[in-house]
Amino acid sequence: MTAAQADHARAPSDFLEMPEGLKLDTPRVEDGAAIWRIARDSGTLDLNSSYSYLLWCRDFASTSVVARSADGTPVGFITGYIRPEDPTTLLIWQVAVDEVARGRGLAAAMLDGLSRRVAEELGTQGIETTVTPDNTASNRLFTSYARRHGAEAKKEVLFDAGAFPGSGHQPEVLYRIGPVAFSSATRR
Repeated sequence: MTAAQADHARAPSDFLEMPEGLKLDTPRVEDGAAIWRIARDSGTLDLNSSYSYLLWCRDFASTSVVARSADGTPVGFITGYIRPEDPTTLLIWQVAVDEVARGRGLAAAMLDGLSRRVAEELGTQGIETTVTPDNTASNRLFTSYARRHGAEAKKEVLFDAGAFPGSGHQPEVLYRIGPVAFSSATRR
């Protein structure tokens, strides 16, 4: 990402109204450890190695977002990437909000802000994500996202439980949401 792209990614006009005291930003490598901690403490995400979060902040910053408190500390994040086989689709990898910032609509604000920014910069028209059936918060987040943007949400099992090594992993249900329409009401 060039410096100009980074400045654009951080422009507050690109994002929804944020909960008071929080702002959206592009993740930086130095955010990797905090993002790893938020993922670990979420209690619902499959935790990746700390190294992978550092790489994510370096290589996929333009398709990811971090929410910062007033002092600049990360309190939430979304990691995403453009699907190589479908460059019109932003794949949302992980969404997490630190316990101190939960219950304020931050996950929805991050998702709206990120998807709008990536659509404007890279021309995406929809998003995909996977969610396990028992993850009520994520199922609600993506269902309400589709409704808010007047988009169709198609669901199908992408990976059944047997695809994972060992036992105990639920199936991953693929959400395909799009095309996404951004109205002036979803802007700040």
